[in-house]
Amino acid sequence: MKSKLTPCYNSPGYGRVSAMRQRGVVLFFALIALLAMSLAAVALIRSVDTGTMIAGNLAFRQAATTSGDAGVETAMNWLNATQTANSAKNVYTDTTHSFNITAAANGYYSNADPTLDIFADATWNAITAIPAVTDNSGNSIRYIIQRMCNTANQVPTPANCLLSSAAVDNNGQNIPLPSEICTGAGCPAAGQTPQIRITVRTTGPKNTVSYIQAFVY
Repeated sequence: MKSKLTPCYNSPGYGRVSAMRQRGVVLFFALIALLAMSLAAVALIRSVDTGTMIAGNLAFRQAATTSGDAGVETAMNWLNATQTANSAKNVYTDTTHSFNITAAANGYYSNADPTLDIFADATWNAITAIPAVTDNSGNSIRYIIQRMCNTANQVPTPANCLLSSAAVDNNGQNIPLPSEICTGAGCPAAGQTPQIRITVRTTGPKNTVSYIQAFVY
């Protein structure tokens, strides 16, 4: 004779086992939910950190770009001082005028050399005669001056250089520059001067590098 045992669902032992199984399932899902929440929290923290880092980098870059204005002013001061030192010479006829001679150590190039790589460290390291300018934010500022001429170490002529328009005063009269007036064939019009490109490189915190350019004449 065969006998069949049927579980007694009302027995105390079975109730304890069933409750333990339920608690185990609940604990399993609770751990999964906790893991998901932890991953979400980590992702949120990383997102905030990334946003803060980007904002900080933009702030440093903006500060470096703003500091570049000081480099332009410093370069213009060098140009004015050099012109004063060469006031006895005519830049349009005298090849010994400092503006007609490339001086890489001073960051000055008498022509717009297309092979000059302004993004290469070697180009800026070649400027040894003039120290970098450091502002209150700790940015290191250097400049390169390039005269917009095709040929280096030559007097500027309309055929060789990019010249500015003649300066005009409020009465519409051309204003010649006494120290730079040239008379004779091949000379530019009174008041016309070679255009000069100033490139400023600013190096700031966190390896921030910014470049700005300005044309002066």
